[in-house]
Amino acid sequence: MMHDPVVAQSMTNGETVMASAEIAAPPERVFNALITDEVERWWGSAESYRMVDWTADLRIGGRWQVVAWTIAGEDHPAGGEFLEIQAPRRIVQTRAYDWDHPTLGRRRTTVAYLLEPIAGGTRLTICHGGFGGLGEAAAEHAEDWGRVLGWLQAYVEAGKLAAA
Repeated sequence: MMHDPVVAQSMTNGETVMASAEIAAPPERVFNALITDEVERWWGSAESYRMVDWTADLRIGGRWQVVAWTIAGEDHPAGGEFLEIQAPRRIVQTRAYDWDHPTLGRRRTTVAYLLEPIAGGTRLTICHGGFGGLGEAAAEHAEDWGRVLGWLQAYVEAGKLAAA
């Protein structure tokens, strides 16, 4: 049995973001929530933004795309390419905004998801790199990854969205 769940944690050294959470669900369940259009059900909140129009070609070299729809009614598209897919243990993908993000612009970064089975569930660790020279962007994304992992944890464990 899993001990008290670890609240999502995140940090950055200014170049790379690390974030992790323990989720009371098997790796297969968490993996599917990350790479399918199920993303649209949990990624975001009524107070920030919602992910819509998720598409993915789930293979090495395959492209993925999503749109973050903001509470101000703006569309912020993003996308990238899958570099590694090792179901249900590892996903590595590039990521870039198709709009001028205020702290990151359109810089291409790399996100690696590592899913480790633990007693009673999965430890999900995210390593998001490519922020060299953009410490403000790294700090912002570290905060965001903590929030995103909280949404994912709440959704997978309770089948509903987390309160923002």
